[in-house]
Amino acid sequence: MRNYPADEASREEVAIQASGDVVKARQTVRLLAQQAGLSLVNQTKLVTAASELGRNTLIYGGGGTAQAAIVRDVARVGVWVRFADTGPGIPDTELALTDGWTSGSGMGLGLSGARRLVDEFELDSTPGVGTTVTVLKWAR
Repeated sequence: MRNYPADEASREEVAIQASGDVVKARQTVRLLAQQAGLSLVNQTKLVTAASELGRNTLIYGGGGTAQAAIVRDVARVGVWVRFADTGPGIPDTELALTDGWTSGSGMGLGLSGARRLVDEFELDSTPGVGTTVTVLKWAR
């Protein structure tokens, strides 16, 4: 994913250590999406993706952080969100992005579903080191 200039005043970070922190991260993302001018539909898509990714960070990564900011490209504005943990990592990221695959008791739609809801998606995971998922949704 390309680096886009962030509006530093909008940059937020939320520690994710409990389920209430996932709610806080989701609320932060919604506020930034509103400020960036995303439509209600695109706000909902981004917040849903953030909710799934935040939940994964907590449950599978043992907690971590969520960072979010409004970013700008030449003629557009969007919201960038990064979830990072230092958990066990994902041994096979291609498999993990397959609809229906789950390492736990979920429906297996978290990562693949989140990827479909955003405009840009990047998954970086190293077993024994952790996982970082970065997403971006542009205002239309």
